[in-house]
Amino acid sequence: MEVGTIVCFAELELSYVWRQATPEAKCIIVFLIIFSIVAWSVIASKAVQMRRAKKLNQLFDVEYKRQNSVLGIYDKNVQVDGCPLYAIYRQGCHVLDARLKIIGNTRSRYVSLKSMEHVKRALEGAVAQESLKLESGLILLAIAVSGAPFLGLLGTVWGVMSTFARVGMVGEATLTAMAPGVAAALITTVAGLLVAIPSMFGYNWLVHNLRVMTVEIDNFAQDLASKMEAEFLCEE
Repeated sequence: MEVGTIVCFAELELSYVWRQATPEAKCIIVFLIIFSIVAWSVIASKAVQMRRAKKLNQLFDVEYKRQNSVLGIYDKNVQVDGCPLYAIYRQGCHVLDARLKIIGNTRSRYVSLKSMEHVKRALEGAVAQESLKLESGLILLAIAVSGAPFLGLLGTVWGVMSTFARVGMVGEATLTAMAPGVAAALITTVAGLLVAIPSMFGYNWLVHNLRVMTVEIDNFAQDLASKMEAEFLCEE
């Protein structure tokens, strides 16, 4: 019974504060609610994307290490969407395959040092491209973390200013006259913090996982380049 009373009181309190809020404060709160929905959507989608990428990377790495030739998986012409390691591998193998001199259906045994440098640059470009794909959307969380508190503060300052202006026009500074306006002004700061705090935790968690995955794909690209050199680079 007491819990129900507290919940009911909280609902009445929020309803009362909302009615007392200025139109500007209401607009800011609505904007922050939309921003919060966007931020949570980004957190959820990026978490699913990184989890899927991590799982696919592990499966691909196991299959990659089983191959006797660097081009073993490439020659099978498989498709693995959403796997950063495979995207890098496929791009590197595509450039290497183009640089090998093909006579009929047979590849040349070796490539020149210049051709191998082209392959390395292609791998570096693929790593950068996959990193950008993983980073896409994080800017929205960064904006939410830095911008939401300031929007809330703007609404609070605006509301307090309006409250004092009304008190000045009435000419009577009583608690009854000031409290509703100040409470309504402070709710925008609360809304801003409710958007910024979850976004901050989500952003930091995603950035940490992104850095770990970026290191993994960079190490893979270097290992792939080394294996390509050992198998196809002409020593002369």
